[in-house]
Amino acid sequence: MNVLITPTFQRYAKKLHSNEKKALDASIQLIMRNPKIGEAKKGDLAGIFIYKYSFNEQLWLVAYSYDAPETITLRLVGSHENFYRTLKRN
Repeated sequence: MNVLITPTFQRYAKKLHSNEKKALDASIQLIMRNPKIGEAKKGDLAGIFIYKYSFNEQLWLVAYSYDAPETITLRLVGSHENFYRTLKRN
């Protein structure tokens, strides 16, 4: 399974603390095992899946696209605040 990372995802993931990165890595592993685990978006964000997980009682979202049977592109990670606005811009 190929996992591609956009510069936006890399920039936001770089700012996370080590324990937040571990939770993110665990969620990425779940996405790699079952790419359809996330919620498919409609409208402007068609083709994007959102996987939600909680860490320290806060909801985190991972946006990704599942292009081919072997390729997942990680697009954005962050809390719910302004997440969809940032996702639409990138």
